[in-house]
Amino acid sequence: MTAMDPVALLSVKGSIHQALQHALQLLGGFPALASPIVIKPNLCTDIDDTGAATTSVDTVAALVQLLVNSDPSLAIRIVESDSESKYADDAFTKLGYVHLVTEYQSKGYDVQLVNLSDPPLQNAQFSGAYFTNPPLHPLLLECGSLISLAVPKTHSLTLVTGVMKNLFGLLPRKGQSFYHPAINEVIVDLNRCITPSLCIVDARLGLEGVISGRPRRLNAVVVGTHPVSVDAVMAQIMGFDPTTIRHIVDAVPYNLGTTSPHIIGTTLASIRTPFATPTHLRSTALI
Repeated sequence: MTAMDPVALLSVKGSIHQALQHALQLLGGFPALASPIVIKPNLCTDIDDTGAATTSVDTVAALVQLLVNSDPSLAIRIVESDSESKYADDAFTKLGYVHLVTEYQSKGYDVQLVNLSDPPLQNAQFSGAYFTNPPLHPLLLECGSLISLAVPKTHSLTLVTGVMKNLFGLLPRKGQSFYHPAINEVIVDLNRCITPSLCIVDARLGLEGVISGRPRRLNAVVVGTHPVSVDAVMAQIMGFDPTTIRHIVDAVPYNLGTTSPHIIGTTLASIRTPFATPTHLRSTALI
């Protein structure tokens, strides 16, 4: 898969719009995408004091603009679910997403926000290591394409959180810590059940932590079409070995990417900024 699975790694020297556009050009343009397109940013909180815990609304705006430039008729849905640390609707408002969507709707584009915790839910036809026919928002079962748009962070349960762990926010259950004892199986199942067609890490800023912690400036963007491959590159620029991160390794057999993809654009060495390992890291290494 390595030769057929390039990942674009670029230093961001101008706007995020220019960086995403360049990365997509290196990859030959957008992959085949079908409408409605679901964009899943990382909105783990509604108050981002670090500036690095959530996906910046300007990054989502850049992606939406590139999408409508490619096809103005696309239906685009920006999604998040309620969690123990926030209500999705509050996050949409406080982090600028309501303003973004209103602006695009005023221009005649079909762009909407969706709270994935809103009923009714529908059972997905899926059997994995953890889930059997999980209840999900119907949009996820009807979407044409999913784009996971994450930020690079460390996590005490999974070591890193990127485009794969970002799908944890597709779960409608507010008490999502219920899933923590089986977090690796849950992440792999979600990526198998609703596989992203496009994976983006806005690595201009990263965070040593999930909501609070130490911001780290990387000034980079990582783009690819397989979640394992993109997260493997992200882990390496954070100074970690992806072959020791369980949810990344466990997903490889399911055609979700490789731990050693072909990197195009710039070199790992020019971007690499080692992150501190979480102090209370639990059960992430392959032992």
